[in-house]
Amino acid sequence: MNETSRQPPPAGQEPSGRDLWESICREPFARNVKAPYVLGPYASFVQRDDPKHNLFTLARYKFCAKMLIGKRRLLEIGCADAFGLDIVRHEVKPQRITGVDFDEPVIAFNRQRYAGDPEVEFLALDVTQNRLPGGYDGAWCTDVIEHIYPRDEHSFWDHVTASLTEDAVCIVGTPNAAANRYASVQSQRGHVNLKDGEALRMTMRERFENVFLFSMNDEVVHTGFTPMAHYLFAIGAGKR
Repeated sequence: MNETSRQPPPAGQEPSGRDLWESICREPFARNVKAPYVLGPYASFVQRDDPKHNLFTLARYKFCAKMLIGKRRLLEIGCADAFGLDIVRHEVKPQRITGVDFDEPVIAFNRQRYAGDPEVEFLALDVTQNRLPGGYDGAWCTDVIEHIYPRDEHSFWDHVTASLTEDAVCIVGTPNAAANRYASVQSQRGHVNLKDGEALRMTMRERFENVFLFSMNDEVVHTGFTPMAHYLFAIGAGKR
């Protein structure tokens, strides 16, 4: 008897643990083993180099997902390999999600992975230089603004806010400037526009009537003492 043709136990006989596993897991496992989910280039690098960081990244996506429930057209700015996009998608259940990044090879990877999916699209463009499509009522960008030179930040925000509806919610996540001394050398080289809590709040207040600030340490989001946070979230609502 092969592994996929195991019969259920006779009537009246208590099933074994193996029988229980077969009844619950065998079919979905058999379906997915032929097409396993493949991590993208960024998530794969992190998984090998610093795997716990992927946990932090997914926690950030989960927070964004909870804050975007009820929104219908979503935009991820700086999506990279869309590592956590499905968390947002499954939680929010939007009509459409657009991922944007200037890394053309990784956008090509994303398009191949989601080929034939009418609810997801990816655009290869630099948001500091190019306008975005409009009509999004929810947007998020995590680990993006710290990599944008201050000289380009104004145009970045002009293009982002122009793409949002009046009732949109926009979420920004970024490492806390106060924690930069604990960052890796590679991260410090790439972080050219770090902000502390007050600077992030002021940046968002220029664009949104209402701004809500959260702190994050590892995978825990909280409202504690901002200077002790490793990571910051700001939620903007009510576009100016």
